[in-house]
Amino acid sequence: MKYICLGYMEPGKFEKMSESERNTVFDECFEYNDHLRANGHVAAEVPLQPPETAVTLYWKNGKVATTDGPYAETKEQLGGLLILEARDLNHAIQLISQHPGMKMGTNEIRPVADLSEIIKESEQRRRNTAR
Repeated sequence: MKYICLGYMEPGKFEKMSESERNTVFDECFEYNDHLRANGHVAAEVPLQPPETAVTLYWKNGKVATTDGPYAETKEQLGGLLILEARDLNHAIQLISQHPGMKMGTNEIRPVADLSEIIKESEQRRRNTAR
């Protein structure tokens, strides 16, 4: 089963580190990700640009509107995501608990939803409507 792991950390925390400290964090995280990948646990990994590069879209007065910045107004900001292949939620927790990136902040784990049946039903309805 796939689990999305969202990694959060305090803004500025990484930037306050020395180059040596940042390189150590990178090396430890990449080494662990290599281990996860080698064991078939990484479906995708996606680092994100800083929160100030985000644009949030929302529905307002019948049309799409935008605002600069991330959607969540929280102390910690989303830094990236990792899509894991794990037996179950406990296995996903075990894998992420050992990730060196845990020292940097907080991780949220969510199971990926299987929409295949809902998509099939929608396709059938749309085919019937098109006739």
